[in-house]
Amino acid sequence: MPISGGAGEPEPVSWGRWVEGIDVALWEPGIECDDDVPPLVAVRVDPERYRFATYHYLDENLPAPLTLKEWQRRTGARLLFNAGLFRDDYSYMGLLYKDGRPLGSRRHPQWQGLFVAEPKVPGLRKARVVDLALEPFSADTMAYREAAQSLMLLDGKGKPRVRQTGKRAHQTVVAEDRDGRIVLLKTTDAVTLWDLAVCLKAAFHNLHQAMVMDGGASSDLLIDGESMGPQEGLALLEPFQSLIDGRGMGHIPLPAVIGVLPRR
Repeated sequence: MPISGGAGEPEPVSWGRWVEGIDVALWEPGIECDDDVPPLVAVRVDPERYRFATYHYLDENLPAPLTLKEWQRRTGARLLFNAGLFRDDYSYMGLLYKDGRPLGSRRHPQWQGLFVAEPKVPGLRKARVVDLALEPFSADTMAYREAAQSLMLLDGKGKPRVRQTGKRAHQTVVAEDRDGRIVLLKTTDAVTLWDLAVCLKAAFHNLHQAMVMDGGASSDLLIDGESMGPQEGLALLEPFQSLIDGRGMGHIPLPAVIGVLPRR
């Protein structure tokens, strides 16, 4: 059954409950957006109920990266998405942390988006998007156990932080809303980052800020509906099931992913 968005969320999103703490939607951009912006699969996660875990194939002692479906079988996570950008040799670009340990290369000097989760000290939000252009960061005082760096898409003032290049590709977006939840967005077709940022600013009003993970063939989101049995909320995503079940699309191996798992 569709559920309301809650206080402070005026955007026209028909959320459906998947499991307690995770809602899903198929978001159709409205008249505020360019016609070139396709529908987006949206997943809204309550970090108080679910934790985020980073995985990297070398840290897992694997000989090669895995597809998202293979990562799901290995981790048991109900929900997974690609963790960021990597080179042709699968080396990760930017900061990547697992259990407080750095797994990626050095901080990328141009990328200003950092997804962080699982704080080391009490009082901090369980997960959020950090704008490195505004907030200081030091590996010596890293306050979170999990982190992944990528490009900032939309900042807290609603300003697009990408250039108008005209390059179109599938995209994976990690955002936070104004109620402290994490919102994952997966485009159902290719789109430019600029058009996507402008559209989110104009029509997805409850988003506070957003960053974009790797796009193109690496853009990946998996929602594990099989282990949960029939779920009414997932019926909203049925037109694009092959995009999110890890099987029907041309999924390439990913060196690093982020899983969403229930808190104990």
